[in-house]
Amino acid sequence: MLDLKLIQQNPELVQQALDKRKTELNIADFLTLDEKRREMVREVEELRMVRNQASGKVAELKKQGLDAGEQIAELGLVSQKIKDIDAKKRKIEEELHDFRLLIPNIPHPDVPAGETDEDNLEIKTWGEKPKFSFEPKAHWELGPELGGLDFDRGSKITGSRFTLYWGWAARLERALYNFMLDIQTRDNNYLEVLPPFIVNQKSMQGTGQLPKFEEDLFRLQGWNYYLIPTAEVPVTNIHRDEVIPEESLPLAYTAFTPCFRSEAGSYGKDTKGLIRQHQFNKVELVRFTHPETSYQELETLLSHAESILQLLGLHYRVVTLCTGDLGFSAAKTYDIEVWLPGQNTYREISSCSNFEDFQARRANIRYQPTEAGKKEFVHTLNGSGLAIGRTLLAIIENCQQADGSILLPEILSPYMNGQERITGKPIRE
Repeated sequence: MLDLKLIQQNPELVQQALDKRKTELNIADFLTLDEKRREMVREVEELRMVRNQASGKVAELKKQGLDAGEQIAELGLVSQKIKDIDAKKRKIEEELHDFRLLIPNIPHPDVPAGETDEDNLEIKTWGEKPKFSFEPKAHWELGPELGGLDFDRGSKITGSRFTLYWGWAARLERALYNFMLDIQTRDNNYLEVLPPFIVNQKSMQGTGQLPKFEEDLFRLQGWNYYLIPTAEVPVTNIHRDEVIPEESLPLAYTAFTPCFRSEAGSYGKDTKGLIRQHQFNKVELVRFTHPETSYQELETLLSHAESILQLLGLHYRVVTLCTGDLGFSAAKTYDIEVWLPGQNTYREISSCSNFEDFQARRANIRYQPTEAGKKEFVHTLNGSGLAIGRTLLAIIENCQQADGSILLPEILSPYMNGQERITGKPIRE
């Protein structure tokens, strides 16, 4: 949520940011509503002065033993008018609040201008694309051939874009999230947390999923609860309505959770295999930082997500998202895109974002300066460290061998009970 004073005092700046994001909101509509609110505030203040004067006159007439009936009647009319205007003002204030909830964050000046992901800016690559003496297969071919991924039964059990994992694939998924959590807690000093996988409306609103993206969420029937689309939601809301001591910053948390997304609006785009599932697992990284250091912290967060791919030996690139591709709550985002030879393309495997004080303002997360001073909003950051299903499919495609087996990254051997190669059997029909 943007600062109200920023919208009121710098509407041109906010409108320029909205235009860069290609949104249809018009700040002039907000200002018109806000001016109505201001007029009502002025009117109520004037009426209260009239009421005070009338109350004084009533008291004086009574003191003199005179009839104050006319003045009392007038006083009642003024009081009722104040109540009526206050009710209208509260309704407008609710509309203004709802309007602010729909305004996206202002992009950082470093964010490149653009409209789609084709305008994202590549800033670096790591490693090299693997070379094959054969035509590499996509994971949706090789996974079933080796008896690990069962798309048909996943769809039978639930529906499209759900997958059943067998044997080595289930074990590899478990190995990957244990490996990721170990790296982030042992090497990168994150505190592991295990949050609820169901959250309330305030939590969704705090991180920016509501009200704008309700159609992308799974809501529990009969409850005002939602399945989490990412651990960012419950982990960020750990400190909702709290004040963090300045000396405790930065706070760094990591969490493994399943994630649930309806993917409304995807319309068949990138839905083959494990690319865009309704349910998937992820290790999340969340940081609460001092505003002065949040962009240094973003670089740190990025390096922590990158470290997983580097240890696995998977080639990737990092891109800065353009204004048109930037997430609703983010001021700046790096996407890490892993190379998938079976599809001959890069796919996003992590997004690392700085939200500045946008989420903290919505969720009321502040810090108390060490020296006596006004409480300020923290900056929040989060990133995937990593999306586990996409990491698994990247291993399948990058590490496939000419004989149809998969040679696992050496670092995963302890997590796979020493298994170095996957030579599974076809799924039983």
